[in-house]
Amino acid sequence: MSASFFDSNVLIYIASEDSTKAELAEDLLAAEQAVISPQVLNECAHVLRRKLRRSWAEIHGFVGQLALTATLHPVTGETTQLGLRLAERHGFSVWDSMIVASALQCDARILWTEDLHDGLLVDGRLRIANPFAGRP
Repeated sequence: MSASFFDSNVLIYIASEDSTKAELAEDLLAAEQAVISPQVLNECAHVLRRKLRRSWAEIHGFVGQLALTATLHPVTGETTQLGLRLAERHGFSVWDSMIVASALQCDARILWTEDLHDGLLVDGRLRIANPFAGRP
């Protein structure tokens, strides 16, 4: 089974008050061979602190659990170079392109995210998918 890469904007629902999206994100994370990058962990920590006003203990717990649940794929200089080429080619933001680059580097078949074009196939092998598309 090939891996699925998760963007922070999907995982953060697990800590949100949106029980429908939280349950869907949890189920998806449990069912997939999940991969994330340090960028995903950092973005989750930022959103938990700034937007959801969580305590440092809650942030440590959430980020720590994600790091145990998913495989952590490192971000390298090659990731950055690939991400910049993707941003240039597809018009992604720099931050989104780094997520796509990480997903490509770990040979993920799917990237779960809300931020990019649902259904887009990148480099003929990575499908962008919004797990909440068509849901309330």
